[in-house]
Order: sequence, then structure tokens, then C-alpha cells
Amino acid sequence: MIHGQLSPIGSRSLVGWARWLPSAIAAAVGATVAILLLLVGRPVLALVGLVIGLGAAAVLRLHSERVAAPLQSVVSGPDFALVGAALELSVQAAALTSSEGSLLIANTAYRERFGANSPLAIAADDSSTAALANARSLAWRDGAGCVAGVETATGKVQVEVERGGNGGELLLWRFPLAAPQDPVRERANWLAGGAGERLAAAGVLAAVVDSSGRVVAANGPFAGQAAVDFGDTNRPLFADLLNVSGNGFGRLKAQGEAGAIYRIIEIPFDAGGNGAGTVLLVEEANGGAPVDSGHLQALLDVLPVGLALVDRDGRFLTMNHAFRQAAGMKGGSAPTYPGDLVVKEDKAAVADTVRRNARGPAMSGDLAVRLVGRPSEPVALTIAGLRGLGDAAVLLLLKDNSEEAKLKRQVAQATKMQMVGQLAGGVAHDFNNILTAIIGHCDLMLMRHTPGDSDYDDIQQIKSNSNRAAGLTRQLLAFSRQQTLRPQVLQLPDVVSEVSHLLKRLLGETLELVVKHGRNLGPVRADPGQLEQVIVNLAVNARDAMADKGGGTLTIQTFSVKADQVAELGSDILPIADYSALSVTDTGTGIAPSVLGKIFEPFFTTKEVGKGTGLGLSTVYGIVKQSGGFIFADSKIGEGTRFVIYLPVHREESTAGKPRKSAKEKADELWGSGTVLLVEDEPMVRAVAERALTRHGYQVITADNGEEALEVLARNEPIDLLISDVVMPGMDGPTMVGHARKTRPTLKILFMSGYAEEQLRNSLDVDNVSFLPKPFSVQELAEAAKRTMAAK
Repeated sequence: MIHGQLSPIGSRSLVGWARWLPSAIAAAVGATVAILLLLVGRPVLALVGLVIGLGAAAVLRLHSERVAAPLQSVVSGPDFALVGAALELSVQAAALTSSEGSLLIANTAYRERFGANSPLAIAADDSSTAALANARSLAWRDGAGCVAGVETATGKVQVEVERGGNGGELLLWRFPLAAPQDPVRERANWLAGGAGERLAAAGVLAAVVDSSGRVVAANGPFAGQAAVDFGDTNRPLFADLLNVSGNGFGRLKAQGEAGAIYRIIEIPFDAGGNGAGTVLLVEEANGGAPVDSGHLQALLDVLPVGLALVDRDGRFLTMNHAFRQAAGMKGGSAPTYPGDLVVKEDKAAVADTVRRNARGPAMSGDLAVRLVGRPSEPVALTIAGLRGLGDAAVLLLLKDNSEEAKLKRQVAQATKMQMVGQLAGGVAHDFNNILTAIIGHCDLMLMRHTPGDSDYDDIQQIKSNSNRAAGLTRQLLAFSRQQTLRPQVLQLPDVVSEVSHLLKRLLGETLELVVKHGRNLGPVRADPGQLEQVIVNLAVNARDAMADKGGGTLTIQTFSVKADQVAELGSDILPIADYSALSVTDTGTGIAPSVLGKIFEPFFTTKEVGKGTGLGLSTVYGIVKQSGGFIFADSKIGEGTRFVIYLPVHREESTAGKPRKSAKEKADELWGSGTVLLVEDEPMVRAVAERALTRHGYQVITADNGEEALEVLARNEPIDLLISDVVMPGMDGPTMVGHARKTRPTLKILFMSGYAEEQLRNSLDVDNVSFLPKPFSVQELAEAAKRTMAAK
């Protein structure tokens, strides 16, 4: 069985590069100074400047490693706790009960709506109770049951019940959200569904008006007094039915001048005020004498809009249930003043607006405020002055827009992640060009030196630091899921064994490493180097989490997960298939539930200020997702943390008739012949590639851009191989190759780019091309050129 039913963490694009940023800046500065000195004819000083910059980068990198501090991680807890975490992912109310209906687990949406009551106890009448019991019986007998129109204290709901659990002894209750309706039609149905009769019993005339001012629906007294038969085809303008006398009073035209005077109360559907809303006509006693606001409480409570009345001294007189819910009030207590609902910074503005509307001319307006219960989400508070309603002087309208705010946050987060990913990919691309030039020049200089020369070790050190910087670009691309992976078919136990000796040194003497391998693990297709980085990152985080406890155990386990076991999980994220899984478990401090859902976000860290970048788990997430896998986390405070990675089992295609992969060419076998057209807009990369290809026997023609390359091809030059950058100003590589293939359909193409191969292949409309990722060495360029030339 799978080790616990893990709660999926929401997909977000994530990374780990900021700890390399100081060293990257230092290396870039050194490279820039070196290039400037080369341009002014000071090659020796240029080399010294480059070495100093790279040395500073190395020192800063080592310093950043030493100041890394604990990040809390994740271990499996009880199964019910895991199921509860999974239920929290649903915006719908959901609960898990025993076969008799006893409540075991419920998510936040359920508790906010029904409290701690069992699903069988939420009904508001006997018929609904019987319907719920019948749905439970159907689910227990047939595996599923449902019922609609169940009356509860919070309104009518739909209920779906499913039988589940390992032994089928549990019931999962779901309460699907009703599909959003047009607010005008929804309010019209509300008025026709009994609310209109209750208003009529209180002597209130009610009508629903759309944005064009036409009456969509009305209760009986309104239709009778206005002498109009309302319907879908007969929608008179509300203004044509009423003679408004000013100050919010008016008479129905059908009753003439002798008709009753009504107080006109307009309740808009939203704070934007597009004209649509509910209009209430309350008959004024004694020809317009003030009406006691006490009798309006019943009216307010049946309205679905958050309304409250405030007296001339700025104190609350009354408020309806919708207002309490929108304001986030708990229990039966209510604040004294409207300013008590908002944060300290907004109190003065609310109090001043209420005072002006209470004592001055009757006006209305919207005010953006932040509630005490939700200080991070501004809401619109409509404040309108009232006259002729007794002690009530101000009407407050508050809309519950928590769901709307949640959607806005999700959209903003997705947009932010996309922009950061694009930035990371762009920085990596430009930095790869610089590294290609540095590594290439190092290779060319090493061809003129042998071990023991005075400069040999220095050049090797420059190349070594450049390769470390190339690792930084891979992290940036992993963050944006744009790295070029080199996937291989491999076994997870082999990868763990390769990295185990490194982990023992990383963990130190106080921590114990335990490795367990399951049986019958299927092969996976992934980049072994990137998988090792994932394991190391998780192990380092686990080490930091256990450091505060003075010791602990890190357990790395591999196991097989069959499709039927995945189906039992019931995850909406994990597709049903066969997986090979890798779990990393520690006995550290654990991660608080409030932050568990954020651990894969970039720049989020639980470490102290200045001791963590929040990019380690982001990189892990990016690598796993780009490899086609899934990663989940679980944690319990004080007990530890557990990460589980699921990689799909790779199904080998038939290899009959396929030639075996040839061994890697030796250096003396990389010699080639023929004419190469090299197209690269970066002069430093073009110079290195030209010298490298020339040294290996090729005749090289260079071009700065796609247009110049097409001019060379138009001269009927004998070109055997076209090597081109992908992203160039003006005409890019794929477009240039498309034009070239029209006249030379058999021309062999080798693309080179700092962007990911997978990303480019998805966007390229060119067949039979090879790809070389930047940064590359002289030998890698020669190998790619010979391999492309030899391809059929």
C-alpha cells in the first residue's frame, strides 16, 4: 500500500537560484571588465580581471552556503489527518463520516456553513432529515446516493454521498456549489419564492429592476397597487410607475395624487451601482411621519444583501444576517460603531463618512476599507444617508466578496509566477551566452598548455568556476521549467545509491541516514543529474530541520505504486497509472499547517531573515514537474516532514532493429571536413565557435543574423552544415532555416540556444534538426557538428 494518502500541494511554478545571485553578479562584473580590457588591447589585465571576478564569485558562493539555515520540511501523519488536508483543497463543503453518519473529518467550508454538526443533523425540517437518511442508505447499499433541495439553516443545498475507505466502511459527503446565476434573475426567483409574500405580509411593496430600469418581477401588493400585470414580455420602466416627490418619497401613478406616500428604498445588487437592484416601497404613516426602524428588522433579515442601520450618533441600530456574515462576525456579539469593523487605519475615514451622511444632506457613496477579520482584502462599503426612518440615519451595505478576492489572488499569483519564470529564462539565456564564450576560450587556451605549465591550473580554475556558474543557469531554467533535460531510462535505487555517499558527508555525524528500497520498481525516464539535485536539496532541508533538535534520522525510501493503489488515493492531481515513488522523511521540527501549502512557492522560506532564499524547494518542484512527475508533502509539528515524488513508469518500446548507441567519440575522432555556415548574433560566442570548428578541420563562414545568412546561401556557396542560434534580433533561427530549406531541402541543421530543447521543439516548425544547449565546450560543439554531419 502507499504510505499514507498525501494531500496534494497546489501546482505552482517554483525554483532555487537566488543564493547564487551574488556570485553570479561578481562573475558577470569580472567578465565585463575583462572584455573591456581586451577591447583596449590589455589582454593580461583582462585575464587578471576575469580571474579576480570569478574568484570573488567563488568566495561569495562558499559564504552563501555557510549561512544557509533550517527550512522546515514534511512526515506522514495519521490517515485521517491526511484525508482532512485533502478535503481542504476543495472549495465545496465536504465531510467524512462513519457508516452511521458520525462526523469524523470536515473541511473549513463545511464547518463555516454547518458548524460541528453531523451531515444527518443539518436538516431544518423533517422531510429534509428523511431525505438525508435515504441518501445515506443508498450510498451504503449501492456505493453512491444524492438528494437535492435539502433545507438547512443556511439555505437549500444539494448533497452527494459516496461509500469509500479501504474496507468501504466510510461515507464521503459533498455539498456541490450551485452554479452562479444572473443576479437579476436570481433576485427575481427569490422574490417569487416566498420572500415576496413575507414582504407583503409586512406591508412592503417590492420589485426587482434590471440595469435598464425595467421591472423584471414584483410581489403581489406592488403589482396590485401599480395596476400592472408583470411578465417576461411586459416589463415597464420603473420610472413610469412612480411619481417621485423628492427626498426619497413618492406615489404610484396608478393611485393618483390621493394615493399613499411611500418611502423608496433602493438596494443595488453590487457596490458598482449599474442601476439594477431591488426597490422597496414602505408606506409612510401620518402622511410622511418618521417610521420606527424596529419593524424593519424582519425585512432586513430576509434580504440576501448585507445591510445595517446606524443612528445619528454613529451607533449600530440593527444589522441583518448577511451583513454579519460579510463582516466576518463570530457569535452573537456585535460592535458598537461601524469603525470597529475595520482596521485602525480606516477607522477615521469610516467614522467621518458616517457622521457626514447622518447629519448633512442625504447622500451615498462607496468606501474601500479593510475588515479586521480580513485585513489583506479591501472590500467596498456603501454608506447612504436615510431620512424618515426614525432613529435610523445611515444605511450601510457590505458585500461578501471573499470568493471573488480569492480568485483575484489566484490570478495574480499565476501571473506573477509566469512573469518571474519568463525573467528567469531570459536571464539564463543571456548568461549562457557569456558562459559559452568563457568556457570556449578556456578550452582553446588549454589546447596550447599541458599539465605542469604555469597557466594550466589557472585556466582550469576559470573553467571550473564557469561550469559552476552554468549550474546556476540550470537552476534558473529549472525554476521556470525551461531547462534542457538529458533524460535516461534508469532505476530510482541506482540514483539513490549514487548520491548516498555525498549525503553522508552532508548530514554529518549527528544525523543517521537510512535507505530502503522496495521491490519490483519500474524504470523511469528522467535526468539522473537533476534527480540527484532533487534528493540533495531535500536532504539539506531535512538536515537543517533536524539541527534544532540536535540529531535525527533521514529516511530515503523507494517503492512501487500500482494504478489500483493510485485509484484508492482519489487524487484530482495524480493521474491513474503505474509509478515508481521516492520518499524523503526526516524527524525534524515539522512545518505548520498554515504554511504547508506555500512551501513550493518561490522566495517563500520559514528561515530567519537573511538566512534563506526560499528557492530550494522551488527548484525541486520545477525539476519534478518538468520530468513529468508529481511531488506531495505532509508534515506534523514536532514529529517531522515527508516528501513523496511520483515518477511515471517508463514503458520501453521495441528495440528490435534499432542500432545500439555508439560509444562516445574520442578527441582524435572529432576531426571533420566540409563547409559550415555559422549564424550567431553574439560576437563572443561566434568567435569561439568559429575557432573551435576551424581547429577541427571545418571551413567556416560566419553571419551575424538570419538575413545575412540567407544572402550567403543565395550566392550558391557549398554549405554542408548550418549551425544557428535560435533567438536572434530581426529574423530568428527557425524562420531563417525555413527560408533556407525552400532552396536546399537536404541542408543539415544544428540549432544552439540557451533555452530549453523541449520548449523550442514544441515551437519549431522545422523537421530533421539537431540541438546543442548552451553553454557548451569546444569538444561538445565538435561532437554535435560531427554527429549532425553523419546523420542521414
